[in-house]
Amino acid sequence: MRSIRVGAALAVGGTLLLATACGGGSSSPKAGSAPVAAASGGAAGGSPAAPATSASPTSSAVVDIEPKDGTQNAAPDALKVAVSSGKLSQVTVTDKSGQAVQGSISADGTSWVPAAGLSVSDSYQVKAEATDAKGVATSASSNFSTLTPAKTSRSQDNVITGSTYGVGMIVSFDFGMSIQNKQAVEKAITFETSDGSQLKGHWMGNNRLDLRPQNFWQPNTQVKIHIRLKNVEVSPGVYGGSDRDESFTIGRSQISTVDAAAHTMTVQTSGQATQTIPISSGSDDHPTYNGTMVIEAKEGTAHMTSASVPGLKPGEYDLEVPHSMRLTDSGTYVHGNNWSSAGTFGSANVSHGCVGLQDAPGNAGGTDTPAAKFYAASLVGDVVKVINSKGAQVTPDNGLSGWNMAWSTW
Repeated sequence: MRSIRVGAALAVGGTLLLATACGGGSSSPKAGSAPVAAASGGAAGGSPAAPATSASPTSSAVVDIEPKDGTQNAAPDALKVAVSSGKLSQVTVTDKSGQAVQGSISADGTSWVPAAGLSVSDSYQVKAEATDAKGVATSASSNFSTLTPAKTSRSQDNVITGSTYGVGMIVSFDFGMSIQNKQAVEKAITFETSDGSQLKGHWMGNNRLDLRPQNFWQPNTQVKIHIRLKNVEVSPGVYGGSDRDESFTIGRSQISTVDAAAHTMTVQTSGQATQTIPISSGSDDHPTYNGTMVIEAKEGTAHMTSASVPGLKPGEYDLEVPHSMRLTDSGTYVHGNNWSSAGTFGSANVSHGCVGLQDAPGNAGGTDTPAAKFYAASLVGDVVKVINSKGAQVTPDNGLSGWNMAWSTW
């Protein structure tokens, strides 16, 4: 806004000389024109003053934008707009490609925040407008750039897009490092489910996050996962490094109950008991875990050795085990057993903690054996419950065993 200063008129030699307004753009009087009056209070005998130009009113509203104009290496969560002595009327934020950043003005009109964190390695333009109680407007702007992460963490999960999983599937993320900003990580991983199922996360230590619904999934549920960790500071100075979407389907329901005392496994498919299979579970010296476990991997023929079990003497073994499906990270499997006599199944527990089903000789086992048929009918995510074993209860973090934890503590 231009300021106008009116100079005092000076009388020199009887001639009235006028000082023009600074920057006012007025020209000298032309010959024959009416004389111009001097400013009020001037030295020209008290001549009346010329009318002054009215100044535009100044707004009492003060807009503050963080980060400040010219800031570099700003954190993705640093953007905030606030106003004192007024209310925001409009806030516009765009990135370097011109894409608008979504956000909202608070109910009281005093602040604005983005709907999500900004992107790292980007630049932004902010313009905010506000008015004071009298309706007088003001505005402010800021141009700044966000940081480029020096370090990122992985966010490896156990889902393959397009796959079909059993009703006990738990989505598990391994970050490979200790995560400190756990709530921010949980907020950055969201789910869409076709039946409206809600998922909740539980941290198994500091580097693993497992997510599941309250109860087993409903068959045929469609699930989408939205992972937005690239711009999340998961620990001081470390960012998530990955934005991606994944999807999977829940298949039919299959829940198998192993009764270690009865040496049987009852398979329930789509709510109906479809078969009872003779099995051999863990011996008294090496009992199978009790509790609800989930098939976390179908490994085909697995190399199993007692070298992975410290202090296991006698009873050493080194075997190629057919039709192997992992239940725990510590090495509990449902698998084919092609070295024990046929009479073992349904009558004795002889394994080192696994659940064995009769199979045929050879590293690959048979194609029409109880083990082969169960393997072919199973999905990753299927539930296997063990009851009446002399073993301990499986811990929730051993494999996908989180179903053994009450929802209230999950």
